[in-house]
Amino acid sequence: MNQCQVIQEIEAVHLKQNVPDFKVGDTICVHQRIIEGNKERVQQFSGTVIARRGGGLSETFALYRFSYGAGIERVFLLHSPKIAKIELVRSGKVRKSKLYYIRGTSGKASKIKEQIGFGKNKTAKVVNTGSVEAEPAT
Repeated sequence: MNQCQVIQEIEAVHLKQNVPDFKVGDTICVHQRIIEGNKERVQQFSGTVIARRGGGLSETFALYRFSYGAGIERVFLLHSPKIAKIELVRSGKVRKSKLYYIRGTSGKASKIKEQIGFGKNKTAKVVNTGSVEAEPAT
């Protein structure tokens, strides 16, 4: 057995299973556990994903948001036990894998188009009753 395979098997035990499928350009909300003294609370940080890097247990993602006149960027470990939950707020449509150009912008300059729909292989179909059904694209 290869040394790399042994490391991957050990890491597989610690990987989180409930991680949502998000990509660069998406707006997400991260619920992080914070310990203050002997109390534990959950703090939310929402922002736009500007980078994802690494793989396996050491995979990280960077969030950016502009608030109170200053840009804030935080890097999170994806499989950290301190992250309680990750929520996908909205999906963005971008053409780059790293959005570092957003760092110095605010307002309209930092806008990202929203991706609307059911995904690549499904389209929305309106039925006479007014409900929406998903149907595979042909």
